[in-house]
Amino acid sequence: MEILQVVVIGLVLGGVYALMASGLTLVFGVMKIINLAHPIFIIIGAYIAYWLFRLYGLDPILSMPIAMIGLFCLGIAVYKLILEREAGSARYAEMTVLLTFAVAMTFDGLLGFMFTSSQRITSPSYATDAILLGNLFLPKGQFYAGIISVSLIIVLWAFLRYSRLGYAIRATTQNRDAAQLVGVNVALVSTLTFGIGIALAGASGALISFVFSFFPSRHWEWIAMLMSLIVLGGMGKLLGAVVGAFLLAVVAALVSTYIGATWSTLTFFLALFLILLVRPQGLFGEKME
Repeated sequence: MEILQVVVIGLVLGGVYALMASGLTLVFGVMKIINLAHPIFIIIGAYIAYWLFRLYGLDPILSMPIAMIGLFCLGIAVYKLILEREAGSARYAEMTVLLTFAVAMTFDGLLGFMFTSSQRITSPSYATDAILLGNLFLPKGQFYAGIISVSLIIVLWAFLRYSRLGYAIRATTQNRDAAQLVGVNVALVSTLTFGIGIALAGASGALISFVFSFFPSRHWEWIAMLMSLIVLGGMGKLLGAVVGAFLLAVVAALVSTYIGATWSTLTFFLALFLILLVRPQGLFGEKME
């Protein structure tokens, strides 16, 4: 029964991790941008939810659309001002590592200056409550965050599969040059995709604001975790990121319970190391020639 309890908690957190990674893998799939700044945008989303709750009593779940809209606009601004000008470079992927690292450092410093490095967490009533299912208990905060995260990922999947913009995004992901030849406005698609990816970061930030404590520099811990998820699933593969998130979340929960909480974070680093050694393309990625 104890193992079942741990697995359930891991699956719930896996949904949250999957949403955190979805925007990152979407942006990489379309534009090959290795966005090291993605976690700092999650932190910004968490701060938006925190202050809306603190100042106006707005539930962080209800503040999620506000965080998404704000981060969407911020993402488009960052892309247009910083990332778009290098889009034609042959070494664009390598350049994005340096550019997004600089963006992460800049926002880290700004958030630290504005809010200090104090740990914060929103505290709606359900954050400390639990649902009892026989001998199992399920923290309401984590459960709500997990269910909403999975719902958003399903909406994202439906959007990519059935909307006109979704067709354009998938075509650009599969072959950027061919998509442009058949009339896809690749520049516009890239801009909107980056905005959507950062909006998803804002959504996950609002949700994790009552699940985890956060502070500006915590994004350095999360980037390693998120890279583990998308490398395990296959870079640019949304399904892979989701599967990787659930798998590693359950393994990390088991490690934390039976070995020690200190080793839980190392689970993600070890998974990243092993997958790069054994199957660099990930579980759902295609082997590169």
